[in-house]
Amino acid sequence: MDLAIELVIAIVIGVLVVVAGGLSLLRGRTRRPPLADAETAAELRKQAPVAPPPVADPRELEGVERPQLIDLEDPALADTGTPGGTSVVEVPAPPITPAERFRQRLTRARSSFGTSVSGAFRRGLTDEAWEDLEETLIGADVGVEATTELVDGLRSRVRAEGIRTGEGAVALLKEVLRLELAVADRTLHRRPRGTTVWLVTGVNGTGKTTSIGKIAARATANGDHVVLAAADTFRAAAAEQLELWGERAGARVVRGAEGADPAAVAFDGYQAARADGANLLLVDTAGRLQNKTSLMAELGKVKRVLERESGPCDEVLLVLDATTGQNGLAQAKAFLDTVDVSGVVLTKLDGTAKGGIVVAIQRQLNIPVKLVGLGESVDDLAEFDPDAFIEALFGPAEQDVDAETDAGGSGGASALGA
Repeated sequence: MDLAIELVIAIVIGVLVVVAGGLSLLRGRTRRPPLADAETAAELRKQAPVAPPPVADPRELEGVERPQLIDLEDPALADTGTPGGTSVVEVPAPPITPAERFRQRLTRARSSFGTSVSGAFRRGLTDEAWEDLEETLIGADVGVEATTELVDGLRSRVRAEGIRTGEGAVALLKEVLRLELAVADRTLHRRPRGTTVWLVTGVNGTGKTTSIGKIAARATANGDHVVLAAADTFRAAAAEQLELWGERAGARVVRGAEGADPAAVAFDGYQAARADGANLLLVDTAGRLQNKTSLMAELGKVKRVLERESGPCDEVLLVLDATTGQNGLAQAKAFLDTVDVSGVVLTKLDGTAKGGIVVAIQRQLNIPVKLVGLGESVDDLAEFDPDAFIEALFGPAEQDVDAETDAGGSGGASALGA
C-alpha cells in the first residue's frame, strides 16, 4: 500500500515538473529581450536588413506631375529667402514672335476681311465671286481705285497661270499683297554718330504722344539715351502727358511754357540732346487738323528750325488712326504737302476690322507703314511685318477662339492719348 502511494506521488511530481518546464519555455519565447546599451543598439541597427521602398504601379502615376530636378549648386539658383531656405526659380515665358503677336491682335480684321475673301470663292471662280471680292476690298478701306487695279490684275494672273480653284485664287491674292507691301523701305533711320532726330506729327486723338512715349521706352530699353521735346504747346496737359512717359522710359523731357513757340521748344530740345550726348531726339508736335492752314504752316516752321541746327530730320513720322479709314488718307495728304513724311505710325490696328488701310497707305500715298499699334502695352507698338500681317489677315477663323484672351482684351479702339 505504501509503495502504491509513493508511486502515485512520484507520478504527480513528474507531471508537475513537466508542466512547469513547459510554462517556463513558453514565457521565454514571448518575453521581450532586455534593452541593449547605445553602442549595442547602434550595431544592431546597422545589421538589420532595410526593406526596399514599395514600387508604385505605373498605372497609378498616370496624370501625376513629375517634379523638375534643379541643380541647387548653380549660383543662379541661390537661396531666395523663402521659408525653409527653398529656392524658387521662375521660368520666363518664351518671347512672343511677330507672327503670333499679329495673329492675336488682328482678330477683328481677320474675322471680317479674311473670312469674307475666303467665302467669296467658296463656290469657285464665278463672276459673283469676283464681285464679292471687290466689295470686300472696298469695305476694308483698300480704296476704289486700288481695288479695281488689284482685282483686274488678279483675274488676269489667274487666267494666265491656269488657276482653277478658289483656294488657288486666295493664295495668289496673298502673294500679290505680300509683294506689294514688301517693296517699301521700313527702316527707322538712325545716324551712325551724333543725335538722331525724329519729328512726330499727326492729328489729335490718333495716339501721337502715346506712340512717342512707347518709342522712347523701346529705345531706352535697347540702351539708347533719349530726349523728348514737348513742342505740342497748345493742347492742355500735352507736356504733362509726355513727362509721364519720360519718367516711365527714363528719358529727359524738354518743355516750354504753355503757348510757347513750338519751334523754340524743338530748338531747345535739340540743344539739350546734343549737350547731354543723347543719340535720339523725339519731337512731339501739336496735333493739327489738315484744313488749318496756319497750324500746318507752323509745323513746317518747326521742321525748318530743327533742320537748320541738326541737318535733315532722320524720320518724319505721321501718326494715323487705323479706325478712321479713308479719312486718315485725307489727313495724310495734307501733311505730305507741308513736310516730307518718311513713314507712318498706324495706331489701333487691333481695333479695326478694316485692315486694308495698310494697303491703301502704301498704294495711294507711297509711304511705308513703319510701326503699328497692336494694343495698349509698350510692347504692342511693333515694327510692321508684311508677312506676319498677311498671314494674320488670312489665318484660319478657328484661331480666334482664344485670341481675345491671349490679347489681354487690348481693345485697340480705346483712346491711347493724343
